[in-house]
Amino acid sequence: MTESTQSKDGNVRSRIIKSGPVYDRIDTAGMEEDIPDLQDRMRQLENRNNFLEEQCSQIESEKRYLENQKIKYEREIRKLQSELDRMKTSPLIIGTVIDVIKNDKVIVRSSNGPQFLVNVSQYIEENKLTPGAKVALNQHTLAIAEVLPPTEDPAVAAMEVLECTDIDYKQIGGLEAQIQEIKEAVELPLNEPERFSRVGIEPPKGVLLYGLPGTGKTLLAKAVAHRTNATFIRVVGSELVQKYIGDGSKLVREIFEMARKKAPSIIFIDELDSIAARRLNETTGADREVQRTLMQLLAEMDGFDKRKNIRIIAATNRPDVLDPAILRPGRFDRLVNVPMPDLEARERILKIHTRKMNLAKGVDFKKLAKITENMSGADLKAIVTEAGMFAVRKDKEIVEMEDFLEARDKVSMAAETQRMKQTALPEAMFV
Repeated sequence: MTESTQSKDGNVRSRIIKSGPVYDRIDTAGMEEDIPDLQDRMRQLENRNNFLEEQCSQIESEKRYLENQKIKYEREIRKLQSELDRMKTSPLIIGTVIDVIKNDKVIVRSSNGPQFLVNVSQYIEENKLTPGAKVALNQHTLAIAEVLPPTEDPAVAAMEVLECTDIDYKQIGGLEAQIQEIKEAVELPLNEPERFSRVGIEPPKGVLLYGLPGTGKTLLAKAVAHRTNATFIRVVGSELVQKYIGDGSKLVREIFEMARKKAPSIIFIDELDSIAARRLNETTGADREVQRTLMQLLAEMDGFDKRKNIRIIAATNRPDVLDPAILRPGRFDRLVNVPMPDLEARERILKIHTRKMNLAKGVDFKKLAKITENMSGADLKAIVTEAGMFAVRKDKEIVEMEDFLEARDKVSMAAETQRMKQTALPEAMFV
């Protein structure tokens, strides 16, 4: 504060006469000239006060922000600490409940194999401890820490076909009788079961499609998956052959268990001969494991438990090597032979595969059907594809008859070479 300001304040104070604790009389003489200075001083003090209030509110907001950040970081520290503690905990052993005994004692079999009589945590409900349930065991005391929920094998879950193919019976040529049989054995029991109840018979349980490679066995299964609303489970026979003892049987059991849960369902086993070959007296360790898997498959197909709305379709091109036990009625009630296409069937197959192609007017399907004798449906599809490739090579917009003839020669030559290799292979093995 300057000296002039101090003198002015002294003059003002000297004009104020105190009487007791309050100012009861003020000498206003000569104060008119000091009023502007007092007003200016008051404005300065008000501005200073407003500035300090703004600073105070700003500091309080920063304080609240820092407190919120502190709470946030403390919460994150607790979360990280709990995660660290969880990662440091010792692992639990997976076991299976064998039997439940009184006094909170349970017999379990650990994943290593031996059985133990263990205690149970008091927080586990007794109704969850049933024989066959999976439990987590303490690593040191082997006490049951928790009951694990039932889970499906990822390999089994991947076998379920979620998106049906767009193949219909109209896209299959020359197999009208086979289509009729598979409709009666698979579609009608699932879509119209009252027909069988009126007659008083049980529908067929399984259909075996057999025939030479490329005749359309898998194509029929795809058409069934498209026509029915049932859960379609596709299994390749070689997938059931596992390395360790019991894994293949367990996989078969879980496949049928999933089919029961999601009934109505259809199980399609492709390449059945890889798992259901004829059992011989002299076998190796690997053959014995395949036989165990086959016996589990036989038990599931015609075992003690009812299959309900579960239908089985299998396909093979080697029916001569199948075990007789799997071919008896009650397992595969219908054996459907899928033959090589005849003249009329070959013509229809060619028309089906060329329906989206730009064809010349001179394409004669009857002639093509005559010159493609002893060719399967897969060979005919390969001829159509090769004819299109020849047209692409020549940069043409349409496919002509000469392209089909060239494609026929190429495909027939490749098929003949393959047959010669298969014939010469056994002779070369003994040289």
